[in-house]
Amino acid sequence: MSINTIIFDLDGTLLNTLTDLTNSVNHAMKKYHLPTHSQDSVRQMVGNGVTVLMERAIPGGKSHPAFDNCLKDFKEHYEIHKKDFTKPFPGIMEFLKEAYKSGYKMAVVSNKFDLAVKGLCEDFFSPYIHSAIGESSTVAPKPAPDTVLTAMNELQAEPAQCVYVGDSDVDIATAANAGIPCISVSWGFRNREFLREHGASIIIDSAKELQNAIKDSENPGE
Repeated sequence: MSINTIIFDLDGTLLNTLTDLTNSVNHAMKKYHLPTHSQDSVRQMVGNGVTVLMERAIPGGKSHPAFDNCLKDFKEHYEIHKKDFTKPFPGIMEFLKEAYKSGYKMAVVSNKFDLAVKGLCEDFFSPYIHSAIGESSTVAPKPAPDTVLTAMNELQAEPAQCVYVGDSDVDIATAANAGIPCISVSWGFRNREFLREHGASIIIDSAKELQNAIKDSENPGE
């Protein structure tokens, strides 16, 4: 069975969101007189949702007395400023357009909160993305397979028809837990060496390589 469904991670895969995430983290940090972070530091903190991001950013994590307010202020700031500097990675829009024309069904699954995921996909990727699922109280976050399985259900796709594309160890584990192949991208928040160490079998360095990588994932070992 050939692949006709592509399920993407969002941050670090389709969108370069790092500057806006860093700015919102540091907005909250400054408000509560906490140490700020560089983009490289925030790069290592992302991937497991905004609650874990703020746990990693705040000294003492959830035990800090300002944690809940800090998380709330981060979310409010990010919702307003999530598109200040965010943009698709090079070649992404061209790929999505061609894949859409070729009949691929496409979804985004993310540990970013659901409102932001749906808003960013609508603003940047309409009409190409058919399903967008983020963090919520009703779906377990990655690396649990629930977001992927929900997307597959919405798109009426079988596992054998699907491939997952992401930039992190969380994405590799998510695809494995969902029982579908994973294509890892090196342009995101984790480098090629890190991805290889965490089990990546297919790694690409540009969006231009994605179509061939999908074919490789259909025929592993060939």
